[in-house]
Amino acid sequence: MTSNASINILKAIIEKEKLSETNFLDRHQNLRIVLKHEKKLYVLDEPLPEAEPPARDQSDAYSKHLNDVVQVSCIMLATINFELENQLENMTTFDMIKHVKTLYEEQARHERFDVSKALSKLICWKEVGPHVLKMIGYVENLERLGLPFKWELTIYLILQSFPNLQSLFLEFPHE
Repeated sequence: MTSNASINILKAIIEKEKLSETNFLDRHQNLRIVLKHEKKLYVLDEPLPEAEPPARDQSDAYSKHLNDVVQVSCIMLATINFELENQLENMTTFDMIKHVKTLYEEQARHERFDVSKALSKLICWKEVGPHVLKMIGYVENLERLGLPFKWELTIYLILQSFPNLQSLFLEFPHE
């Protein structure tokens, strides 16, 4: 796939709707996926070096980094609302992401709280399969929101969500 075709795919994904407080985490994840495919993810994770290094091979690397930053910055600016665009237009992609994360950190914290609250109140009263899938969905959502669980803790949470866990074990015949 050519770089232009990939960039067009990126634009299509990002242009579905403008960046907002409620969709930042999903949009950030989509951006990271596409940039990883394009081998340009580093522009979000690494700041642009201060000055062009003197060596030729380092100069080429700097030029590539600068070109990638400009390309990704333009795409990001084209897909955000006007007010946010004015705040970010003179920043590199690394600084843009850092700034937007700061702006929307509060929203992510509220979302993590709401999901963890729903997870803690979930009690299995009926079918086990759908209940376990729902709990795993909550755990995966928390991971997407930056709050990963170890699988052992996930298993304990699922087991504790059964109100009569001891009676379940007592009903099975022992060999």
